[in-house]
Amino acid sequence: MKTRTQKGEELKTGKKLLEKSQVLVFTDFSKVGTADTRKLRQQLKEIGAKYFVIKKRLLGLLLKEQGIEIDTKALGPQLGTIFSESDIEKSSAPVYKFFYGIGGDTKAGREESVKKILGAYDIKNRNFIEAKDIVFIGQLPPREVLLGQLFGMIAAPISSLLCILKEKSKRSS
Repeated sequence: MKTRTQKGEELKTGKKLLEKSQVLVFTDFSKVGTADTRKLRQQLKEIGAKYFVIKKRLLGLLLKEQGIEIDTKALGPQLGTIFSESDIEKSSAPVYKFFYGIGGDTKAGREESVKKILGAYDIKNRNFIEAKDIVFIGQLPPREVLLGQLFGMIAAPISSLLCILKEKSKRSS
């Protein structure tokens, strides 16, 4: 059991992380190995996020101080929180990939592992985001890839028209 001073230190650390964060992602870390958790922390460090395990009651107090109303007790038995300085799009992708990756080789195992993503809270927009939405956003390709695909879709009809015109001009000559 943690002493009052240890809990106070956790609250101070949580406050510092919360001040810098734009998004909080909640996960269930039960049955996730220590080595896997270490990998997750390394992946999150690249996007400016931290994985912090704090007691649910203390997290509830911390969030209440900031005017965020979330029932942390309803989120799950063992709650880990990702404090991210980036937006929801950048934060959800590595979280989804991590939990999908530790699910094993079977589809059922991966689906069960992805269920460990419990939801998120967008601090800037002040709204709770359901777990299924985090999974959906996490599955999307990066912004640059989406823009490339959009450009390809726009350019495809023009390219086809130019091909047809080129072949027509060859036949008429």
